[in-house]
Amino acid sequence: MRRRRIALIAGGRSSEHEISLASARSVLEALDPADHEVVTVHIGRDGTWQLGGPGSHALGSGPGARPLETETGPEQEEALTRTADEAPSSEHGQGPGPGAGPAETLPVPATSTSVTQTLAEVDVAIPILHGPFGEDGTVQGLLELASVPYVGAGVAASALCMDKDLFKSVMRDHGIPVTRNVTLRHGANLDESPYGYPVFVKPARLGSSVGITKAHDAAELRAAIELAYRHDEKVLVEEFVDGVEVECSVLGNQTPVASIPGEIRTLDHEWYDFSSKYDEDGMELVIPPDLPEETVARIQQLAVEAFVASECESMARVDFFVRQDGQVVVNELNTIPGFTATSVYAKLFEASGIPYAELLDRLIGLALERHERRSRLAY
Repeated sequence: MRRRRIALIAGGRSSEHEISLASARSVLEALDPADHEVVTVHIGRDGTWQLGGPGSHALGSGPGARPLETETGPEQEEALTRTADEAPSSEHGQGPGPGAGPAETLPVPATSTSVTQTLAEVDVAIPILHGPFGEDGTVQGLLELASVPYVGAGVAASALCMDKDLFKSVMRDHGIPVTRNVTLRHGANLDESPYGYPVFVKPARLGSSVGITKAHDAAELRAAIELAYRHDEKVLVEEFVDGVEVECSVLGNQTPVASIPGEIRTLDHEWYDFSSKYDEDGMELVIPPDLPEETVARIQQLAVEAFVASECESMARVDFFVRQDGQVVVNELNTIPGFTATSVYAKLFEASGIPYAELLDRLIGLALERHERRSRLAY
């Protein structure tokens, strides 16, 4: 059988740009060049799309990354290091993006025609994009229009799960317990928290704890709302849950399965903020969690129910709180979770018997299955 042609889409306009590059680098290293012919598509912080660009230096610039040149096979190397003679010049003269290395080692940016032609010719696209302009249905819509099979949730599920307010509304409609919140729009404010203190304030459509504050009094609440509005026009003021934070991975299309859950224990941090997520010693993942068996089973059940209720497919990571009385509540669902080999999503499935490389192969297979299934529909 011929090798599958894979487009790995990474970067993006959101504040999680560098995290996306780290995830993409890990995926690229895990894809066996004997079975996959990979081309990378880099989306710059300015929204510019470039083939392989700006080269391996960009995908190697995330946390803990190393240059990719020594890690890839001949075909990936060629895709990542197109020369000036091989690649057309940018129509607008766009130079190398963030994370670029020395100019003489970088590829010349591809034109939009080159990128679209490349995407049209691949077997599967893997968008490893976190946050707005990538995880929210926008890129998924582009791939749907181009009839390109892709890994991850579809347009509607991606948009729904990106919006924490809408996601919770759907969960409540399906009888799935969620954390309580008040939603503020268009600059509206609060003088006091309806849930006492502390309370969490967060942008409705962002990830990696960016723009989130744990407010301990009314003054901190007002400052937190102001900060959140700098990231989004819709803000959530959410109750603080005094309990255990647990995450569970889900894999599948029409018959999804849940992984063994894992308990999040922050180290030297008051809560699971950006630093605790990405600092080397910021958190500890305990697999399985130190919880009763029936509670673990309830987490897995709700993870699959939330996945189905939001019409997700392919993959997701569902985040929970377990209250002191044992009640399990859903906090949010991430359709493109962090995807390095050491990220929570992958580690939970590894503990469940599916190693990282096999997980990627399964996700590619799910993308092809969904595309073939939907291609039989009459439009």
